[in-house]
Amino acid sequence: MKKWIVTLMSLLFLSLSAQASSLSSMLMDQLGVSEKQANGGAGTLLKYAKGNLGKEEYAQVASAIPDIGSLLGAAPKSGGGLGALASGLGEKAGLASLASQFGALGLDAGMISQFVPIILEYVKGSGGDSVMKLL
Repeated sequence: MKKWIVTLMSLLFLSLSAQASSLSSMLMDQLGVSEKQANGGAGTLLKYAKGNLGKEEYAQVASAIPDIGSLLGAAPKSGGGLGALASGLGEKAGLASLASQFGALGLDAGMISQFVPIILEYVKGSGGDSVMKLL
């Protein structure tokens, strides 16, 4: 009986440890990017999502990402250049703005498609399928 409890507790601890892994850590580990790039890239994509989700939907997403405030703050400012031109001009312009912000982090636009599934995986793990589908 004791052995079974120890095994169960070990599995529970491992599960909680995996969930406690931050989104930034996942991005750094899986993509080999710096902490600044991980935080800024995630913040850029989450800021884009915030602008495209309703208030209630975004609140659900935000509740699944404990450090969302610092991630949003790490996103490069989109002022000037392509980012300013793109604001308010629709989805294609929004995507151009994302590419511009990733460029400011030293990441090419192709990295966006590598960030997205990791962010979705993280949100699914912490908020469930329904919250992931909002993104």
